[in-house]
Amino acid sequence: MTVQNQTSVGPAELEALAARLGEGALTTDPDVIEAHARDEALFCPHEGAIALVRATSAADVQEVMRFASEYGVPVVPQGARSGISGGANGSPGAILLNVSRMKDVVSVNEAERLVTVQPGIINQDLKDHLAPFGLSYPPDPGSVALSSIGGNIATNAGGLCCVKYGVTRDYVRSLTVVLADGTLTKLGPQTAKGVAGLDMRQLFVGSEGTLGIVVEATLRLIPKLPDPFTAVATFPDERSGLQTVADFMGAGGVPSLMEFLDSSSLKMLNEFGDFGLDGDAGSMLIMQVDQNPADSQAVMAQFAEVAEACGALDVAYSDDPTDSAALIAARRMIQPAYEKFANGHGGGQLLDDVCLPRTAMPEFCDRLKELQESSGLMIALVAHAGDGNTHPSVFFDASDAEQTAQAQEIFGEIMRIGLELGGTITGEHGVGFLKRDWLNNELDEGSKRIQIAVKNALDPQGILNPGKMLSAF
Repeated sequence: MTVQNQTSVGPAELEALAARLGEGALTTDPDVIEAHARDEALFCPHEGAIALVRATSAADVQEVMRFASEYGVPVVPQGARSGISGGANGSPGAILLNVSRMKDVVSVNEAERLVTVQPGIINQDLKDHLAPFGLSYPPDPGSVALSSIGGNIATNAGGLCCVKYGVTRDYVRSLTVVLADGTLTKLGPQTAKGVAGLDMRQLFVGSEGTLGIVVEATLRLIPKLPDPFTAVATFPDERSGLQTVADFMGAGGVPSLMEFLDSSSLKMLNEFGDFGLDGDAGSMLIMQVDQNPADSQAVMAQFAEVAEACGALDVAYSDDPTDSAALIAARRMIQPAYEKFANGHGGGQLLDDVCLPRTAMPEFCDRLKELQESSGLMIALVAHAGDGNTHPSVFFDASDAEQTAQAQEIFGEIMRIGLELGGTITGEHGVGFLKRDWLNNELDEGSKRIQIAVKNALDPQGILNPGKMLSAF
């Protein structure tokens, strides 16, 4: 979908917009724009933005959208820019609309277990704010210390504990959104139940800034999560670890966390830091349970039985919170460990985000090994295995044009295999620019027609985040 009815916007028009915003909110400094023009994705264009607005209020966002609607100017909504799909990247003639300065906790309602926040608040900062109230906001993406709630809503982020507690979508009670024409609207009730009209709030969760801009969110909370029991199992190969996940979950296991790391990932983590992981293992599972002690021990015994039946080399567990925290801290370091490895081997890394039925993960792993053997490029795998969300990474020499092209082909082949096995091209990172063409492969014609109809209804000029998620239809 292309931007329609765009008219020329020059310094005078931008100066007039700046006067309508908070002091210093708008800049046209090319160096500042360039510094804000992209997220963490590779192979995604980001050039051509004409201005950056660092909004401090919903009123700023409204003014930008009124201006953009009047002149047909593209707008790229942004938060922390920690994404890896190019969804926050600049586009030609666009205003970058960054809401990272809007990071207040507006209110905490202990009685109703709700919190209202601005979109720029960092996920971990929100968790820390809620801790004294004895309340938890469960969604915890691997980038929990970097990613903002607005961005989490835009991509429906999940994370490590979503196998039991669900993803961002499950905690959004209501949203305040600025539409393409600058209209401010509230979507969703404040009550636990509410079916008055279509559930429009869920339409915006995962919409990646293509339908409107979230300026405030009311989120559902739960009581503070209890300290978990943690089990670690090591395996001679990757397949046996993933088969354990499928068998354990199929037998009714209810973990609060179930993470998988392959042999390459274990080695990279040990090279990155002193984590004491078994670098000789073919794979490792970290499983947590946060029920009462007796039930947690029963689940641990069930997990050990399943793991040993699948060929586990060793199974151990602990109820010490320090042990649990250390293991999860190590797991969260996987991306920095990957980056260190990549920097020492040509600098190239493509991180995929394919979600699969749990029973398909062992075959998926086999297919990845075939790709690695046929290509000669390393493919490492970690996964939020309890819900099938896999993150394969392809490593390559970014200075070698042939390897770079090969890595991109493998990245696409991983998505093709995922679709063939009944999965989806993205579980939590979003489509953005990086995967927009692959969305055509996943959605049928009816679904595409519905999505374009919604986009045209809410953004008839096509000014919201053009060139991204829905642009390939």
